[in-house]
Amino acid sequence: VQLVESGGDLVQAGGSLTLSCVTSGYDFDDYAIGWFRQAPGKVLEGISCIEPSNGKTRYVGSAQGRFTTSIDYNKRTVHLHMPDVKPEDTAVYSCGAAAWSYCVRGEMRYWGQGTQVTVSS
Repeated sequence: VQLVESGGDLVQAGGSLTLSCVTSGYDFDDYAIGWFRQAPGKVLEGISCIEPSNGKTRYVGSAQGRFTTSIDYNKRTVHLHMPDVKPEDTAVYSCGAAAWSYCVRGEMRYWGQGTQVTVSS
């Protein structure tokens, strides 16, 4: 199983970013994909889980209501859409794969390497 994140960047407050998590090495329907972030000096924070087999989605944490996640089935890619970003969104963003019940608890079986998002004020 391999998860590769991309799309992190330095962006001004109020701008937008779309992060991508490209998956490979397993049946795409087998695992939910979660997005998480970790800011400097803070604990890992869950953002979302989405299940490719049925599209079920859950958002958690402080990004709830602001960020959305989507799936490109042709590319086995899960996106995190981040409009109107704020300096407090600065963090390393990572995706992980796990069964749905584990994803919503943040207990991921596989992780990507992460991508840095920096939001300047």
